[in-house]
Amino acid sequence: MKTQNKLATLAEYFSLNYPITFYPENEGGYTVMIQDLPGCMSEGDTLQEAMRNILSAKKAWLETAWEYNDKIPLPSNHLSR
Repeated sequence: MKTQNKLATLAEYFSLNYPITFYPENEGGYTVMIQDLPGCMSEGDTLQEAMRNILSAKKAWLETAWEYNDKIPLPSNHLSR
């Protein structure tokens, strides 16, 4: 998991594109996760609902980490400059 010094603003973290994984459930719907953000997961009955829900979960995850001054990992697909 890559980390870096804290970015200047929470908005910068919101703008990062974290890889999102969708898992179809046997009974219908989807479980969705952002593996770079431990514990950041959600679900939805449709792909669209699952995407809305995981983006909301990502926002809450980042806000909480920022508030408690926790290290926030960069996306695993992030290119170093």
